Amino acid sequence: MRMLFKQRLFSWLDSYDIYDEEGNTLYTVEGQLSWGHCLKIYDAYGNEVGMVKEEIFTFLPRFVIWMNGAPAGTIKKEFSLFKPRFDIDYNGWYVEGSFMEWDYTVLDRNGIETARVSKELFHMTDTYVIDVVRDEDALAALMLVLAIDAEKCSRG
Repeated sequence: MRMLFKQRLFSWLDSYDIYDEEGNTLYTVEGQLSWGHCLKIYDAYGNEVGMVKEEIFTFLPRFVIWMNGAPAGTIKKEFSLFKPRFDIDYNGWYVEGSFMEWDYTVLDRNGIETARVSKELFHMTDTYVIDVVRDEDALAALMLVLAIDAEKCSRG
């Protein structure tokens, strides 16, 4: 499954639309006014299906991923000098690639590709492509990408 992840133009808070290749809305993401990033994810029918919430009293950025009202995992920035690194406790996944340039691969605990993320150039707003191997991993992959994006935004 291919998802197009587009930031909304003229949005005060983090707001995104996620489409399939035919232009159908799969998810919408609405930033909430709060201390730290708080992103609520809604399906195409307007039902809340998840949330990415930044914990604010931590030395390095840490995000909790919520699904069905319960924590499903965490993504924590690790200290590094030159290349961003993350400690991911979520679905047994880990990430390889360049976070700075937004081209990376999400792998499961066996090293098998789960999703691939890449940035598209020459758009008015940030536009990313998330290619997910299994359709049932689409929401989970989206929430991981949102957490990494939120950390990137908090760097400045």
